[in-house]
Amino acid sequence: MIRIVKAGDRRIAAFNARPAFPAEAEAAAARVLADIRKDGDAAVMRAVARFEGFRARRPADLRVADDPRLADGIDRRILAAVRDAHRRVLRFSKASLRAPWTMRTPRGGTAGEFFSPMERVGVYIPGGTAPLASTSVMTVTLAKAAGVKEIVACTPAGRDGAVNPVLLYALRLAGATEIYRVGGIQAIGMMAFGTRTCRKVQKIAGPGNAFVTAAKRQVYGYVAIDQVAGPSEIAVLTDGSVDVRWIAADLLSQAEHGSGYEKSLCVCTSRAFAERIRAEVLRQTETLSRKALVQRVIDRDGILIVVAKSVAEGLEIVNRFAPEHFEIMTRNARRVMRGVRSAGAVFVGAWTPESAGDFVAGPSHVLPTGGAANMFNGLTPDDFRRRHSFVAFTRDDLQETRATIEAFAAVEGLDGHGRAATIRFES
Repeated sequence: MIRIVKAGDRRIAAFNARPAFPAEAEAAAARVLADIRKDGDAAVMRAVARFEGFRARRPADLRVADDPRLADGIDRRILAAVRDAHRRVLRFSKASLRAPWTMRTPRGGTAGEFFSPMERVGVYIPGGTAPLASTSVMTVTLAKAAGVKEIVACTPAGRDGAVNPVLLYALRLAGATEIYRVGGIQAIGMMAFGTRTCRKVQKIAGPGNAFVTAAKRQVYGYVAIDQVAGPSEIAVLTDGSVDVRWIAADLLSQAEHGSGYEKSLCVCTSRAFAERIRAEVLRQTETLSRKALVQRVIDRDGILIVVAKSVAEGLEIVNRFAPEHFEIMTRNARRVMRGVRSAGAVFVGAWTPESAGDFVAGPSHVLPTGGAANMFNGLTPDDFRRRHSFVAFTRDDLQETRATIEAFAAVEGLDGHGRAATIRFES
């Protein structure tokens, strides 16, 4: 059922609640990860056979070999699309990298920040109900732009060990140096702990289902992770000035992902327009090839339409939802954008559907979900770099700050700290 409610209705709070860590996924992740820590490659092979159906004869079979003729069997239009997306994402990524900077200290020294790329990172590319070739571009390209030398990619294969060729092409184009036909919890464990076949990485990035998400959370500390993400979601804020067909299509764009737990929120300023949106969503659902998957979202009350008194009130409703994707489909959309506080990515104006961000616009589509957008940011190239602060004092700088250092050392009972400054001025 697609409900229409007024602002303030208690059902909005229920819609906003999205549990991040299902108990079933947490327990399964703990078991598989413990097995991989104990048995390495053998445990990975067992998990791949059990959960993915591919029975590798030896650990080396898990790695996808380079195929220089891979592109030969792919439609030229698809190749052009992958190259276009890669070019745009790479350009955006390079432009977004934080630059090193310095400032002068009061007595002639300097301080600032500089950055260095990680040496080896891992990315997870989902491949269940839909092989996400776009995610190959939206993760690996960023790591490459950051200067990472070794980029490990893991993605599930079919029972015959085959991986979608477009996905593989996108991975190679973006800069993946190793590709493994390993999915799920076992992929996270292999990259986090390392095995004889696949050496440990420093950080794991990329989206995944509840089991992948639980595994990423549990390996945090062994490796860094980008964020904890869950089912896809979208919010659309509209004042009735945009074609209702466009709004309905955008709401459905996230509902078709496949888990059944996706969320689509629409906030508008008219009950009559809300009724038109609902009718159009139901009409368009019947035309989609993934109709059954969308219907699961509808049956679980995953699409909600809220009628607000104004665009300002509607914006506050969306901020509380903290969506992964937020479309502002109103007059003066750029001005409305100034009030956004919690959203993974913002799509401004009628000509910016969320799918542009998913495939080609430039920023990564790896974004926080489940309300985490009020705490976390989307994936950026800087997530694959380390930030280093530096301080280069002169003698006069240390002399000027000596009393402050000695005072803090005395308060905290750390006389060795104080002496490290004092001793430099003793003859």
